[in-house]
Amino acid sequence: MSNVSNENTTGQAMKRMVIGIVVLVAATALLYLVAGDGFYLWAKAIHVVAVIAWMAGMLYLPRLFVYHVDAEKGSVQSETFKVMERRLLRGIINPAMIVTWVFGLWLAWKGFGFQGGWLHTKIALVLILSGLHGYLAGAVRKFAEDKNEKPARHWRIVNEIPTLLMIVIVILVVVKPF
Repeated sequence: MSNVSNENTTGQAMKRMVIGIVVLVAATALLYLVAGDGFYLWAKAIHVVAVIAWMAGMLYLPRLFVYHVDAEKGSVQSETFKVMERRLLRGIINPAMIVTWVFGLWLAWKGFGFQGGWLHTKIALVLILSGLHGYLAGAVRKFAEDKNEKPARHWRIVNEIPTLLMIVIVILVVVKPF
């Protein structure tokens, strides 16, 4: 029964992902057609909103892990954390990261031709942030399977990494120091 349930959930998740991508592409194409020359500013606004959503999730998820570590395995509290973590990852963090990358790469190409040391450094830091995203996604799976072995202190430290990356990225984008 468990395998059927997991296959069903996976199939539903894939279906939602495909629908989400189709909606994103259609909405972007429509906005591009309607906005014309003003699309660049719309793309920048969408990128900033997506970054904010991505960062909010990246800051909140490790904090959930800090509290989840203390919950007894199989308890109502632990099961609630599992639902919260899964929904945060799938409903906010993953889509926000995808939109951030799609619009960010387009902006880097259209606005800067992928030129500038600050831009290359920013992209490298966003790759690191994406790697952290993958690490957190793996942790969600481990918590879901009651296989987390990391202590709360580990998750408190991990919780600081997105903040530090965000600070440096924002400085690079605003100041463009090199």
